[in-house]
Amino acid sequence: MSETEAAERPSLATLNERITRGPFHRWLGLSVVEAGDGEIVVECPWREEMVVNPDAGYTHGGILATLVDLVADWALATTKLGRPFPTVDLRVDYHRPAMKGTLKVRGKVVRLGSTFSTCEAYVEDADGKLIASGRGTYATTTK
Repeated sequence: MSETEAAERPSLATLNERITRGPFHRWLGLSVVEAGDGEIVVECPWREEMVVNPDAGYTHGGILATLVDLVADWALATTKLGRPFPTVDLRVDYHRPAMKGTLKVRGKVVRLGSTFSTCEAYVEDADGKLIASGRGTYATTTK
């Protein structure tokens, strides 16, 4: 890695500042806890408002899909590209209900391309069990 590429990659503090600029991301309470070249780990605290079924108490699938999309996308920000990009396609698989507790989401770049890039994300519960996973394609040609 060249010094120029290293300088383009945002620090953990910068990633935390930038990921919470959006009101929805702030509402989610996101926190970047790890970041490396093409990899990122984000935590999301559980909120009562995320519940879809009050009797069962599990998190709405839309919240999980959001976490897959945004963390996969933010993995791009840890590369020489230095930022996330618009989503072109997204696939999410649900493995088990997400109950109360902080969610940990691991994102990684699968393929960094000049036109499109592919990234994956894995949502885990507080016990480290896989809750949801997915893969997104992002338009890396946009400015």
